[in-house]
Amino acid sequence: MSSLPLAFGMPGLTEWIVIGVIGILLFGKRLPEVGRSLGKGIVEFKKGLKGVEDDIDTQVSKPDPQPALTSGQKFDPTTGKPLTPDAQPATATGSQDHA
Repeated sequence: MSSLPLAFGMPGLTEWIVIGVIGILLFGKRLPEVGRSLGKGIVEFKKGLKGVEDDIDTQVSKPDPQPALTSGQKFDPTTGKPLTPDAQPATATGSQDHA
């Protein structure tokens, strides 16, 4: 089995030098500006991810709002409303079996 050194892993020293030379040729004096812009973009991306993670954590940690029930009163989980004494809970299909 032959190994493919360029197919896997990080570039070696020679490859980094070639990448650097190409970068200098393409961007020249603008290279620091391009690096700064890239850094700012990465920072903004991380801030956005942090904001999304915070929103998810906030939503997960919030208690599920349920109406206050009086003693002996039942709660219908399908509608989210308290049941009156003569009401029946709704079925999953919306129809009730009368057998």
